[in-house]
Amino acid sequence: MEDRPRRVQIDGSRPLRYADGGEAYGEEEEEEQGMGLRKTSGEVTEDHGPFMGMKIRRKASLRGEYKGDYVGVFNYPFIEKILQKQGDNQVLFADKVLKFTASGKMKRRILLVTDFAIYIIDPDMDALKRRIALAAVDKICLSELSDNFFAVIVPTEYDLLVASSRKTEIVTVLVDATKSASNYELEVVISNRLEYNASSDTAKEVHFEEVEGGVKTRIVKK
Repeated sequence: MEDRPRRVQIDGSRPLRYADGGEAYGEEEEEEQGMGLRKTSGEVTEDHGPFMGMKIRRKASLRGEYKGDYVGVFNYPFIEKILQKQGDNQVLFADKVLKFTASGKMKRRILLVTDFAIYIIDPDMDALKRRIALAAVDKICLSELSDNFFAVIVPTEYDLLVASSRKTEIVTVLVDATKSASNYELEVVISNRLEYNASSDTAKEVHFEEVEGGVKTRIVKK
């Protein structure tokens, strides 16, 4: 049976719950990329909240344990200059993530969220690689399984595929920030097959499959 995406409107006042933790890893291939398995060790419980048990989450994912800034943003003068230039000064989230390029390569980046935008920063080059206005984000796509992937869909540009062990917090921050800025409920789409535009002329699919010991993830060209 074909996997159909589920669309969920999230109440920003309630925490999203996923299974987070661990690193994404794997090896690249020319046309598809197997990201390996992420084991889901640790204490877990069934979630009966907004996702009706479609996810399994760790107790450590509760909102009360969120820190927000995991890199010490204002210890990096170049990041402070970037934010000042854009007129942003309220940092809601910052952490190192794996960002996937159009060719399928993984790049370590800092993902930073303010009350108006998402920033993708190269910490090695001290450079801003991309800024996405929250108003331009159409939806966020996730799987039903306990992996670390999510896609930010930006119809007017191209989309963003990221892996982070703090996916729960990132998505919660994006939902809350969008609602605060525009009173718009950001859509969250849940499916074990998600589509995204890796560039203006490259469409890809991410396939998620639950296997013994974790989740197998493949990125394929459409």
